[in-house]
Order: sequence, then structure tokens, then C-alpha cells
Amino acid sequence: MEYALVVRWLVMFAALWAVGLPLSARLFRRLPGHGAGFTLPVSLVVVTLPVYYLGHVSFGPATLLVGLGVFVVASALSGLDRTALRRGEVRLASDLDIDTRAVAEAAAVFALAFFFAVGIRALDPAVHAGGGEKFLDFGLLQSLARASVLPPEDMWFAGESVRYYYGGHLVSILLAWLTGTEPEFAYNLALAGFFGFLVTAAFELGRGISVVTGSNGRLGGILSAFFVGFASNLVTAGRFLLRELPEDIQRQLAQFVAERSRYTVAQLLARPSEFSYWDASRIIPGTINEFPLFAWLNGDLHAHMMGTPFLLLAAGLAFAYFQTPEDAVRERRLLVGVTAVVGALQVVVDTWSFPSIFGVLFLGMVFAPARPWTLLPGRERLRALTQQSPVAEESARLVGTAAVVGVAGVVAVVLASPFLLSSVAGGGSTRTIEILGPVDRSGFGPLLLVHGAFIGAFALHYVQRLGSKQVLPVALGLVVLTAVAVVHSFAALALVVPFVVVGWVVLRLADTPRFDTVLIVAGAGLVALVELVFVNEQAGPGRMNTVFKTYMQVWVLWGSAMGPVLAGFVRDAADASDLSLPNVDFHVRSGAIRVVGVAVVVLLVASTSVYAGLAVADHAQGSPPEVTLDATAFAEWYHPDEATAITWLDENVEGTPTILTAPGTSWSATVDDKREHVMYAWRGNPESSLTGVPTVAGWAHEVGYRGPDAYYDRVRDVDAMYVGDESTRAHLIESYDVQYVWVGPGERARYGEIDTDVPWLTPVHRSGSVVVYEVEEARLP
Repeated sequence: MEYALVVRWLVMFAALWAVGLPLSARLFRRLPGHGAGFTLPVSLVVVTLPVYYLGHVSFGPATLLVGLGVFVVASALSGLDRTALRRGEVRLASDLDIDTRAVAEAAAVFALAFFFAVGIRALDPAVHAGGGEKFLDFGLLQSLARASVLPPEDMWFAGESVRYYYGGHLVSILLAWLTGTEPEFAYNLALAGFFGFLVTAAFELGRGISVVTGSNGRLGGILSAFFVGFASNLVTAGRFLLRELPEDIQRQLAQFVAERSRYTVAQLLARPSEFSYWDASRIIPGTINEFPLFAWLNGDLHAHMMGTPFLLLAAGLAFAYFQTPEDAVRERRLLVGVTAVVGALQVVVDTWSFPSIFGVLFLGMVFAPARPWTLLPGRERLRALTQQSPVAEESARLVGTAAVVGVAGVVAVVLASPFLLSSVAGGGSTRTIEILGPVDRSGFGPLLLVHGAFIGAFALHYVQRLGSKQVLPVALGLVVLTAVAVVHSFAALALVVPFVVVGWVVLRLADTPRFDTVLIVAGAGLVALVELVFVNEQAGPGRMNTVFKTYMQVWVLWGSAMGPVLAGFVRDAADASDLSLPNVDFHVRSGAIRVVGVAVVVLLVASTSVYAGLAVADHAQGSPPEVTLDATAFAEWYHPDEATAITWLDENVEGTPTILTAPGTSWSATVDDKREHVMYAWRGNPESSLTGVPTVAGWAHEVGYRGPDAYYDRVRDVDAMYVGDESTRAHLIESYDVQYVWVGPGERARYGEIDTDVPWLTPVHRSGSVVVYEVEEARLP
């Protein structure tokens, strides 16, 4: 039966791909492959946005039909011959160019990535609470499945709508409805689908840039797909290399690294049999340093992961703009407008990466051969101004780009206003942007462990792009920057900032600027930014969440750039047939660099592959009692009594009635909570998280969404509803419109004996130590 589900999802993806091909072929007509690998993200944008807007009036499977209708009409308008349609004939437009070979290659990449992720999830399908946000993510999915209007009701704060970006979960539930899949299976299949979207988009971007720059497109695409979806940082390879050194040296080095990272000496010197996939994501002190392979192994259906395909879609649109000639004004305006639409959806999917979409657009426009101010009204007057001097021309380029991107950003914000006004505004939580002090910045070692593979490849790429006369001044500048960086504890100043500065110069001076360099500048800018400022919020402490959410964006941008960069090394090495050792001129040194480049490609692929092999093997060894895609099966295996009650609640309670459960925090002003672990543990509201039936006070995440006063006031009220006097209990039960009361092991651990012998509580389900009561409102005193 589960095999049939996988096939059903593949058929759905094939259908979305087939219908969406005319749209992507139009948008990416000037790119090699015509955007075949971007088709699924394009299709999902077109389907989801109408559902999202209409969903604020009425939401459900019927609303999905509207989105599908808009999708089909948009595809027909893009792909069909309109003149023939007027005559009653249906045929493709003669100017629609679909590259069937590119489609086949992209489809093969998607299938490989999808099946890989399905296999990983089948070995570890559970939405358990530990080690991630699976309770939050599955709860959002279930909440959307129950919702009759958007935004959905918050399963951890009954009576109020969610204050979290839920766009990716919205896409997931739409895919579930399209295939008739229950949420417990849709969770893992959607997760695999998003991995496929991401890897295929990276392949498409890498392939297109490689072809434009004269490299092997297929090789560039495969390398981009590898570094985005399957590569890791250098921690795992570094640990094995460390173990090969003499014992006294390895211990000294391990001590040195441990003092400057989050690792202990024991972790660094651990044997392969003690490998844990988790360790590679915790390197820079006070931060989380995830990369896609880790994220999908960990298995959260989380916003920072689901936003990545749309970020690469926006990068693809910027690349299309980059390749569009200046006289194609309408076409360039269309690409900017579509980027604004993608940005609007990204606000709802992953608000953190919304600015990056317009940052990449800005860089793509400012470095494109087409002058950005030619998109603005009064072009002739601006043309006269820019001809006065080179400074005026550069100023007009920057100001014109800022104006166009600013307008696109405003349009995106307006389109996303339903989310911004309902799910972001207010709530009592505070977020401020603060300056990062030198003591909290990342050191040289941790930055190299996280980004070293990219830094090495991009440094060699820049050497190739620079002329012989520029290499020495840049090298001297790096020495000076390194000295300053050491003095001021600002390692990124030497390791990352030069990629922005030198890249900017290279792009502006090059006769044929390369878009892979644009991606390098974009990623480097993000890394440098989080070494200067961070968002101070409840999801901390400190800059943890800022680095966590930003580094995923850096990885997919830099990983996509790696394909064409490394493919260029291979191409240049193949061209270096005139290498001759007796000649000692710059041409020979250039040839030597090319040969070294091939060795670098092999070394980088090998060193970043070690983690994947060990992590997948580790997952295979820790297989669950049953190989399945059922995300909730673990509850039946390990908590059978509660699982039976949860299943009853999920299957027999419709809509979003309020259920009273123990709060998702051990804090209390009146009782002694004996639950050992609450948040990120089974005792943290499994009832609401696994069903979407909202509870009065769930996880303390709500402090970050609504402020401490609103949340802890509810916690006090929940305590009073369980152990207060009957009058208080009845009053609060009525106030919160509680319809069900859950009494299980978690409630007894927090409250001890609970008085349920009252006339207004009627037991409606029992399983082991769990009893679910229904509130008879008419009998409340």
C-alpha cells in the first residue's frame, strides 16, 4: 500500500511537471534547458498562491480546485497557439521551445533525489519530539488538514491563529489532497518531494551556468546537485584525517580545535563506530550549522528547508534576467515581476529567506550586461545623465537597480500582507537587530570547517578570473586583512569578505561576467552579515537562530555555484595540453593551476562525501521495528495506550474544538511538575501535535510568538482548570470554550490526582491510563 502511495506521488509530480512546462519554458527561454528543472517550483507557486488568498475566505480541498484551474489556464495561455484556439484547434504555440532532453535529465535527477529521501525517511519516519521541530511541523500539517479558513488555528494556543510561517506546510497539505494521502504519510512524502525540488533546481541552475560559461553542462549540473543535496562540511573528513596523525600531535590539535569550537577532545578523536550524524551540525559555538543532507536526515518538515527550492527558483529568475539583452525590456520586467510573486509566497514559506530573494535579484541586475535603469520611465533622460562620466554611469546602475528591486520588494510585501498582518503583526514578542561583539564572532577554524570546501574552490576560481597583474596585489591585500582579522577577532574579514569585494570588481570589469560569481558574492555577503548583526529573539540564545536560518541559504547558493566552478576547472585542465615544464612563464603557471584544479575537484568531492556514507549507514543500522513512511507509527510502538487515544481523537473529533492538556512547559506558579522533560520530549503535548486539535497552552515556543505574559497567563489558567476549585474550573472551561479534557500520564505527573467526578465531565474514551472526557456545556455550573 505504501509503495502505491510513492507511485501516486510520482504520478502527481509528473502531471504538475507536464502542465507547468510551458510556464517554465516561457520564463527561462534564454537559458540552456529552458528551465526544465525549475518547473515543479514554478507549478507550486502558481497553484498555491490562489489557494492561499481564497483560503482566507474558505479553505479546503474544494479551494484547491481553484488553484488547479488557475494553473491550467496559465499554462494554456503560455503554451497553446491562441490563434488556433480561436478556430477551435488545440496545439502548442510554434515559438514554445521545450528541450525534451533537458526535461529527461532533470526528471532523472528528481527521481533519484526523491527516492533517496524516501528511503532515508522509511528508515527513520517518526515525527518524534526530540532533536528537532517535528511536533511543530506535523502539528501545522494537521492543523491545515482540519482548517476551514486561513490562517489555521494554532494547535498550541487554542482560539488564536498560528503566528508562524506555514506556507511550506500549506504546499504539503495541497500535495496530500491531490494524492488523497493522510497527513501521517504525506509528511514524509512531502519531505522527500521538497528534497527533490531542491536538488533538481540546483542541477538546473548549475547546468545552465556551466553551458553559458563554456563548460560541460551535465557535469556542472551534477556537481551542483551533489554539493547542494549530498555533500557535507569538512568536519567528518577532518576527524578521520586527524586520527591518522601521530598520537601526540593529534591530541594537541584536537585540544586546539576543541577550545575554538563546540566539540570536545573525545568527540574529535572518536572512532568511526561512535559516529553520529548530529555532530557535524554543531561547530561554531553558540550556533547551529546545518546543511541540506543533515536537515533531511534529521527529518523536520521545516520552513528553512522548504524555502530552499523557491530561493533557487528566484536565483534562476535572476540568472534569466542576467542573460536577457537590454532591448528586451518587457521580458526583463516580467522576470522582475515574477520574482516579486515568488518573494510573496516565500514570506509565507520561510520569512527568513525573503530578503535573500531580492538580494540575489539585486546582484543579478547590477552585474547584468543590461543597464537596470533602462527598465524605468524616462529612459532617454537617464541615458543622457549616465553618459557624463563613468562615476555617473556606475551610480545610475546602483540607484536604478535599487529602485527596481525596491519596487519589486514592495509589491511582494503587499501581496504577502494577509500573512504579515495576521500571523506576524502584534503578539507581544520582541525582535531586535543587534550588533555582534568580537567575542561572539566565528573563529578561523570553525569557519573553515563549515565553509572550507567552498572557500578553497572559490579562491581558485577567483585566481583564474584575475589577470596575472591582479593576483599579487590581491594576495598582499589578503595578508593585511588577515592581520586585521586576527587583531579584531573577525575571521570572516579575511575568509569571506574578499569574495564580496574581489567578486564585485571581477564582475564589473569582466567583458563577459559569470553568474556563478554572482552566487558566490551573494553567499559571501550572507556569511559576512551574520558576523556583524543578528536578530535577538526568543528562539535563541543570542545569534543561534540567525546563523541557523542563514547558513542553509548560504549552502544552497554556494552549492549551486560549485557545479559550474568545478566544471570550469575540469574544462580548463582538458584545454591545458600545452603545459611544458621547461617554460616558466605565466601561461605555464596557469596551466599548472588548471591541473591542480582537477585534483581539487576530486579532493572536494571525496572529502565532502565521507559524511553521507557514514550517516546513511548509521540510519540503516538504527532501523525502526517496521520500515514504513507512517510518521506516527512510533507512537504505537513506544506509547501504545496514549497512541490509541490520540488515534481516537484524530479520527472521531472533527474541526478544531479545544482540548485541555497539560501545558508544554514545566513552569508553574502553583504545582510541582514531576515530568522530567517537556519540550522536545514525548510529554510535550503529543495530543495536539499529532492531531492538530488545539490545546490551551502547548509548547513554550508560544512565548516567542506572543510574548511571555500571554503564554504564562494561560499556563496558570490550565493549572487552575485541572486542580482549582469547581467554580474556578467551570468558569475557565467555559471561558476557553474547552470541549474535551485529556487526563493521562503527563497530567498525573504534573498534577497528581485530578478530580474528574463532576457532573459536567463525561468520559468518551479510555485506553490504559488515558481517559478523554467531553465537557457537557449545559451542565456547567
